[in-house]
Amino acid sequence: MVKLIHTLADHGDDVNCCAFSSSLLATCSLDKTIRLYSLSDFTELPHSPLKLHTYAVHCCCFSPSGHILASCSTDGTTVLWNTQNGETLAVMEQPTGSPVRVCRFSPDSTCLVSGAADGTVVLWNAQSYKLYRCGSVKDGSLVACAFSPNGNFFVTGSSCGDLTLWDDKMRCLHSEKAHDLGITCCDFSSQPVSDGEQGLQFFRLASCGQDCQIKIWVVSFTHILGFELKYKSTLSGHCAPVLACAFSHNGQMLVSGSVDKSVIVYDTNTENILHTLTQHTRYVTTCAFAPNILLLATGSMDKTVNIWQFDLETPCQARSTEDEAKQFPEEWSEDDVSVWLCEQGLNDLVGIFKMNNIDGRELLNLTKESLADDLKIESLGLRSKVLRKIEELRTEVKTLSSGIPDEFLCPITREVMKDPVIATDGYSYEKEAMENWISKKKRTSPMTNLVLPSVVLTPNRTLKMAISRWLETHQK
Repeated sequence: MVKLIHTLADHGDDVNCCAFSSSLLATCSLDKTIRLYSLSDFTELPHSPLKLHTYAVHCCCFSPSGHILASCSTDGTTVLWNTQNGETLAVMEQPTGSPVRVCRFSPDSTCLVSGAADGTVVLWNAQSYKLYRCGSVKDGSLVACAFSPNGNFFVTGSSCGDLTLWDDKMRCLHSEKAHDLGITCCDFSSQPVSDGEQGLQFFRLASCGQDCQIKIWVVSFTHILGFELKYKSTLSGHCAPVLACAFSHNGQMLVSGSVDKSVIVYDTNTENILHTLTQHTRYVTTCAFAPNILLLATGSMDKTVNIWQFDLETPCQARSTEDEAKQFPEEWSEDDVSVWLCEQGLNDLVGIFKMNNIDGRELLNLTKESLADDLKIESLGLRSKVLRKIEELRTEVKTLSSGIPDEFLCPITREVMKDPVIATDGYSYEKEAMENWISKKKRTSPMTNLVLPSVVLTPNRTLKMAISRWLETHQK
């Protein structure tokens, strides 16, 4: 379960970025300011907001210790701040004077990268505040950057769609077209995929872009073969350009924010959607997980930052409304079938099933004859394995259809919702029931008993569609 626990509305313009340290949250905005909040109660620090930039602040990030905050701006500078008193430590000017769009500290705090609109990328010495190395990409603005967990290399993303790998001496190691319409953000998981073989390391990288997709990559490094970037999969939960993505500190979750105004939380291992959050009223521009606790911050062009709290079981057990709907295999898309095949260890059949447009309904109707004659699967053992898995799926369908999912029931009436709405506590209720609850002067949440930040109720169209589909399929 995930719930909205606080909304910050102090900025006077679009929120461009948010970042956590172990004790603080930083946010920055088109309003030229950076704001600092305590994680204990989300009160703004006495020396906040931080004011020095003369134009919009695009990005902010903490050093690993949390003692220094970096911010960068259209004014062509990257500024380092003392988080304890708000004093300016350094103002580092991009050599070309171009607007700086992104900045990131290395994991050991020795270096800071800044990327600019003209494609220049600078590696600064974070102790002396001096320029160490400078480079540039072939085309486009640099809008994204992420360091590998071991600090040996970093990745930049450009508005032309290229992912570029650099080593810690600013040598370009690899460049690849990742998103046709341009990259908007990228992030490494802090947990290595594998480190089983001597001298071999694998890191999971997520990138997102204007093509409405999130792509998952595996970056490998060996001292002999060097670096290699391999495409793994695509997450297509959003219906509009994806502007931000971030892994949780334990690597179990991946979050994304989009022009479609939604925030989606994925299970990193299964790539299933855990939650779809729809409280923002304009584009979601930024998202970040806290390092030590299960908190998520999302910022938007609606000038607000929402703080979300997860239950401990969330990475493995929580599901969003959309994911609940996808529990029913007969409603799976062709991509869902591909994911299922991979989960069953049948990766080699993905191409065959996609070529034959096998969706969930088609999958459940497959027989040993159609596997052999139509799909041309020659191996008897492989056909038998597929049939066993399909039979397990049919049994699961019968089980699922026997009861109403609890998420479809209003927490107040315990009846199937006809017109679900989302309250500011993050929970969905039947509209009439929640309006009656509020009309009795109850400004508290029916689920948490905490005071509601607002009595605004937002239609939950996704849930309404899921309930409608379920009723059509299971209540005939």
